[in-house]
Amino acid sequence: MTDTSVQTFDKKPPSSGLDPAAKAGLLLAAAAVLGVLSENIGAVRPLYDSFLTTNVTVAVGELVIDKPLLLWINDGLMAIFFLLVALEIKREVYEGALSTWRRAALPVYAAIGGMAIPALIFLGVVGWESEEARGWAIPAATDIAFALGVLSLFGKRVPAELKTFLLALAVVDDLGAIIIIAIFYTSKLSIAALMMALLAGIGLLALNLSGVKRFTPYVLLGIILWVCVLKSGVHATLAGVALGFAIPLQADANGKSPAKSAEHGLHPWIAMLVMPLFAFANAGVPLEGLSLELLLAPLSLAIMLGLFVGKQIGVFGFAYAAIKLGLADRPKEASIMQLYGVSLLAGIGFTMSLFIGALAYVDPEHQTLVRIGVISGSILSGGLGALILAFAKRRVPLAA
Repeated sequence: MTDTSVQTFDKKPPSSGLDPAAKAGLLLAAAAVLGVLSENIGAVRPLYDSFLTTNVTVAVGELVIDKPLLLWINDGLMAIFFLLVALEIKREVYEGALSTWRRAALPVYAAIGGMAIPALIFLGVVGWESEEARGWAIPAATDIAFALGVLSLFGKRVPAELKTFLLALAVVDDLGAIIIIAIFYTSKLSIAALMMALLAGIGLLALNLSGVKRFTPYVLLGIILWVCVLKSGVHATLAGVALGFAIPLQADANGKSPAKSAEHGLHPWIAMLVMPLFAFANAGVPLEGLSLELLLAPLSLAIMLGLFVGKQIGVFGFAYAAIKLGLADRPKEASIMQLYGVSLLAGIGFTMSLFIGALAYVDPEHQTLVRIGVISGSILSGGLGALILAFAKRRVPLAA
């Protein structure tokens, strides 16, 4: 999940303090821990649950949106996150790590493996026709904030090429998640609302093709689009994606790119507010009664194995195979163990995995198992990945 920009690596971090990506990752981890504690401390739990279930109503005439705060976070704030994702994808495709096939080949192959293998492992554990099979995409996601946060802790010991590889992989991963959510996690459709959303989308496209560079028209149409998509049955976060793709990348009369300006402006809000708030609201798994039986339940086990085993096999296996077959260039300064360590970090699926889990299941029992599986799989992936990177040496060429 790309909520940390490539700009993080374009500038040297301050001589004192942590890298911005590391700070974002640590804040996200702290918010998740706080969410777990809030759900498990007797005196705090009622306040935590009341906070998340508080109804917030917005009404304009006969149009009423009435949702608990948790859904405003997941449907509203996450739409802003997906707006940032779309802006990053657009920039990477036009100018960055995905701008040519030569640069994009390795992360693209790795991302395909990193989505396919975890999904197959998940379905192999829960059964292809089981009720739990609906969550097959949960372990296919990567949380780039956590992954880059861990990677940034190693500073210059890890080649910059591997940081770019992980970022590009996450961009492709996010694009896959967008497609998956649009196709597989859409509820009963309202044709009228969908047609209104389509008109708003056409309006955004018309603004782009007309060369409009000011933000205000895009934002106003984006809000209308979000409301229409929310009412249509398609997940509302996809409105953020459409808005992000519509904002022009080309510079305006002052030499500034509207898309890059929006991306730069959104980053601190996403990293320091939206993602930590999402983690706090969605990580609250009750630990009372937690047992080996719950950890080994088909759903939680499938997610854990998908993230920990499936991601490393898919990402590293497909990347290494692409290099061996001459389909992609290898990172020149990275050793095979460093590439393997970064592949393990791709198994940190925390935020996006929880998000897809919330779309796949609505009942509390499944939600608890999702959180157990995601947290355990992410901890195993991050822990082993960090251990490998701590001891791996760079500049050791891959096998010919």
